[in-house]
Amino acid sequence: MPRMNWRLFGSQWLRRRVLGHAHGGEEPAKERTEDVLSLSQEDAEALRYAKSLLERPSLAAKITSVLGTPIEKGFALLPTKWAEVVNNATRAALGRALNVALLTVGDTGRRAASNRVHKLAVAATGAAGGFFGLPALAVELPVSTTAILRSIADIARSEGERLTAPEAKLACLEVFAFGGRSTGDDATTAGYFATRAALGRAVSEAAQHMARKGVARQSAPALVRLITQVASRFGITVSEKLAAQAVPLVGAVGGALINSIFLEHFQGRARGHFIMRRLERTYGPALVKQEYDKW
Repeated sequence: MPRMNWRLFGSQWLRRRVLGHAHGGEEPAKERTEDVLSLSQEDAEALRYAKSLLERPSLAAKITSVLGTPIEKGFALLPTKWAEVVNNATRAALGRALNVALLTVGDTGRRAASNRVHKLAVAATGAAGGFFGLPALAVELPVSTTAILRSIADIARSEGERLTAPEAKLACLEVFAFGGRSTGDDATTAGYFATRAALGRAVSEAAQHMARKGVARQSAPALVRLITQVASRFGITVSEKLAAQAVPLVGAVGGALINSIFLEHFQGRARGHFIMRRLERTYGPALVKQEYDKW
């Protein structure tokens, strides 16, 4: 058994005593927090995984790799005024999804997300959309968006979110904004943290409204503002999906495949988002962002 170095032990004890008295009986804050304010190895790996999910290629890139042809060809095949149809369908889909979040999504305990069930539901709606094309979007998109939101809520619960809280419900809706860039965005404004910052005020106001009023209608001004901001980004991803479905020979089978990719795209974004929120609850947003920016 090694012998205790009493002289070293005594000098360290005396130093702690002197520094402790100088700071109200505690060690200096800098020395106390150096070890505390660092991610564990497991959480550091989780953060790297989250970043890889949040910065994966766009939906267009994923679909192009599957179809073997650029989806830009699909945009050329869409009828006139398709953008107006997408805009209206996107807002309606998010409004319905928000109603689901407000009325039916709640806590059922932390458990693994059941992605396969949601994938089957979304694939079925995609088959209809692929067969009927743009006219079916107004019917298909709200159904598939609601199914995707339920999958997002599943993932949120598995990462420890309490979905009885308004802010957690709205965080599920927020995921739809992480799918693409809105008009005028560039690399500095379309990143994960930039998008969260852009939505921050709208999310906060909507959560405060819900906390005061309880279950609110989607027509409430605070919720309308949030839906509008999310829709401006979600609409880009919807447009890419629609263009892919317009490519010849895609049809119903291709529509189901594209909708599965559509779902997986947002499942990945949701997993990354709620890992980040879990880490923020443990370490604080500032440290998590600092570590995120390192990788």
